[in-house]
Amino acid sequence: MSRPQGYTEGSTGEAPGSQQTKSTRRSKVTSERVALLVLCALMAAAVIVIYRLYLDHFQTKKNLQTLRDENEALKRNLTERLSETKPCTTVQPVCPKHPEVKINDSCLKCETGWEQHGGQCYYFSTRRSSWKESRSFCKRRGGDLVKIDSREEQSFLEKTVRKKMDVADDLFWIGLTDSKTEGEWLWVDDSPLNTSLSFWMSWEPDNWTGEDPDGENCARMGVRGGATDLKCWFDKSCKVNQKYICEKEAEIGEYMVSCV
Repeated sequence: MSRPQGYTEGSTGEAPGSQQTKSTRRSKVTSERVALLVLCALMAAAVIVIYRLYLDHFQTKKNLQTLRDENEALKRNLTERLSETKPCTTVQPVCPKHPEVKINDSCLKCETGWEQHGGQCYYFSTRRSSWKESRSFCKRRGGDLVKIDSREEQSFLEKTVRKKMDVADDLFWIGLTDSKTEGEWLWVDDSPLNTSLSFWMSWEPDNWTGEDPDGENCARMGVRGGATDLKCWFDKSCKVNQKYICEKEAEIGEYMVSCV
């Protein structure tokens, strides 16, 4: 059989231009794939970098908050230490020509949280506990449950307690009990109650046993609306949780006149 004119061995029958076009297309597809892979790699790297930056930012914020908390704790600790050790201060807005007090003059002071009155320091608790537990707390703080020695002291305590009472039964333990012998009321220093300086409500003490078979052997004080003739003492079971008043002598400090 005769072959067509121009036929050569091994010919595919395709024109040279067609083969060149296919090669160009393959090269173009390969370039697009490479570009796409590079773009994906860059995006992945960007995500990783952003994530690391987020983690670093989060950790920095956390460290900053920790430092702030530690700083506040140090400030509180320093304030507490200064309040315990610093002498009394009299702050003047301007330097007076003739100060009423002299530097190093002695004065009385109470630690933070205690109120000073008549040479004594008083602590009015916000937590509640039994009479015995309340006394233990006061003794750990260097004092005892309050002993009332005068009408003036009773007046101060009655007014202060009234302001601190949130509800009618929000009374405060005082250092008076007849737990040793019924009817014989003794202060915490074992001195007997002076009947001329007793401030029982008219029907008290009644030693009611309806709440506790042992009766009511400890004294508490307070009338939210204000007492009549300062009478605001009630007997109560010593096991009941109440607020309480601690008392101790004021410490001797020194004036430091500060001039601005």
